[in-house]
Amino acid sequence: MKVRNSKRWAPRGEHRWIIAGAALLTAAMIRAMLHPLLGDIMPGTAFLIAAVLVEYYCGLVPAFCVMLAGLCIADYLFVPPYGRIDVIDTSDIHLLVSYPLITIVVIVLVERLRRAQYRAELLAAVAQSRYEMLLRHDNERLLASRATDEMHRMLHHIAQYNRSLILIKALDPSGAPPSSFVATAATSTSNGVIDDAPIGAGIAYGARHAEVHQDDLARVSDRLTPGHHRMRLVSGGRNEWRPVECVCDRFITPSGEFLILRAEDSA
Repeated sequence: MKVRNSKRWAPRGEHRWIIAGAALLTAAMIRAMLHPLLGDIMPGTAFLIAAVLVEYYCGLVPAFCVMLAGLCIADYLFVPPYGRIDVIDTSDIHLLVSYPLITIVVIVLVERLRRAQYRAELLAAVAQSRYEMLLRHDNERLLASRATDEMHRMLHHIAQYNRSLILIKALDPSGAPPSSFVATAATSTSNGVIDDAPIGAGIAYGARHAEVHQDDLARVSDRLTPGHHRMRLVSGGRNEWRPVECVCDRFITPSGEFLILRAEDSA
């Protein structure tokens, strides 16, 4: 993969030039302190180290500026005759050849390493982003598959217990009647699963709702929760009631959450 921004690893702004100037001044001070001990030996070593460090932290252009400025300072202050530039001898030629050559080779190698490092960091960031996208898509696929399985389970549940259904209630957190549920109820009515009883806000009545006592039906319609419910169903005459154990199951589907209440006794 070609990364065009690998050349832009170095920081921008005036901050890098301040660091370069501080490194050049520090190198000159250290070399001046060691001058009584070293004399004319290795006049450009401190400036070479400063240029390499500036290259590592600030980039190529500040490093070249430090190298050139260090060459002038080293030739003027630390190459005999000291403090004169009108005399060019063998020591000056050695400094003008060896110091720039070694410094350029080292800072070019450091520049290549820094670009390779920055390129690897960019590729790692891209790989991490793609990995997170794949994880997110995989999670979405799993959620969609789970929701589809739940819808299939609910439809199988309705088909299996269609003769014992009392009501189906759609749970909507916003409180508005879910339109998708009303369409489902109408389709189920045409197929005979749900009878001609009126459909309230998110509630569709099943085949056995007419057998349930109106007080129990109103109670579960308002406060229906998953689990077992004991309700009174008509038995024999219209005024004879018998308690029946009913079961409420909860289904989470792509169309929303539904509660299905059914009677456990055989119709």
